[in-house]
Amino acid sequence: MSARLDTWSLQPVAVTGVSGTRALLGFVGLMYYVSQYQERNYLFGPGGALPHHDFKAQLTGFSLYALSASPVYFQAVYHLGIAVALAVTLGIGGRPGLALHWVLLWSVYQRQPGLLDGGDNLAYVVIPFLLLTRCYDRFALPTGVAGRLAQRLPGRLRAVSVPFHNLGVLMVAAQICMVYVVSGLYKVMGEEWQDGTALFYIMRVAEFELPGWSHLVYENDVLVVLGTYGTVAFLVYFPLGVLVPALRPWAAAASICFHLSIAFFMGLTGFALTMIACDLVFLSGALDRALLRIRSRLPGTRPAEPDEESATEAATPELV
Repeated sequence: MSARLDTWSLQPVAVTGVSGTRALLGFVGLMYYVSQYQERNYLFGPGGALPHHDFKAQLTGFSLYALSASPVYFQAVYHLGIAVALAVTLGIGGRPGLALHWVLLWSVYQRQPGLLDGGDNLAYVVIPFLLLTRCYDRFALPTGVAGRLAQRLPGRLRAVSVPFHNLGVLMVAAQICMVYVVSGLYKVMGEEWQDGTALFYIMRVAEFELPGWSHLVYENDVLVVLGTYGTVAFLVYFPLGVLVPALRPWAAAASICFHLSIAFFMGLTGFALTMIACDLVFLSGALDRALLRIRSRLPGTRPAEPDEESATEAATPELV
């Protein structure tokens, strides 16, 4: 226990995984802005489908779009959101940029709630956790600004950043496990999930049906029953899988495949990618090994020696 506490105090865990989470969440926001770009004036503009005065009347939280009914102001905020989402995806701007991305994303989500698919709720919670972590250490364009600023901080303050990073990673992992367990337990209480027919009804909903493909699933009794019961079992027991180091990559990979199928068959792409982004914290070790193998095969680089690979894995400890 003492050794484990020392590790968590001195070595940041899951740096690669949480960096992938930041990049993918930035991409999800960017995809949302770009996919609605042609219709932005109608969907989000002050004179669009939801006029500005009606929007302010029903707003229960905050939104930058509520501050002004000016079309110029709307265009400025919307395009700023695109630029910041792109910066977060590329790893530019550090924690201030990530915090601004959270504010802008919250604002545009609140502006038109009818377009949301559920991934927004997880993004609301997870992005503040990422502010505690070193999520810009990987998959980021090097600018050198963050390094120079970090060198100006006192040594004690820099040392505190490691426990805060590990706490942020743990909070992301706990949040995604909570989402799975609560979702699974709610499904268990449903009659259709108990009798194994839920998938049949879900895939026949017009909003979620994929023409030419969905019928291949809901017309097959075996696939419907296996898919219904398998979904519940996977959601409820996912936290147990990630607690076992040997099973953790397999549980995370199964979760990614599960959400890719949701994106394909149901069209909930934003939700699926947000869930996959959070799953990456459980795949940090596997991502490190994959990146090491890719670098060793690039032209002009020498293959990594066994002791170097061991050092790389030791420098990026597993989540738990």
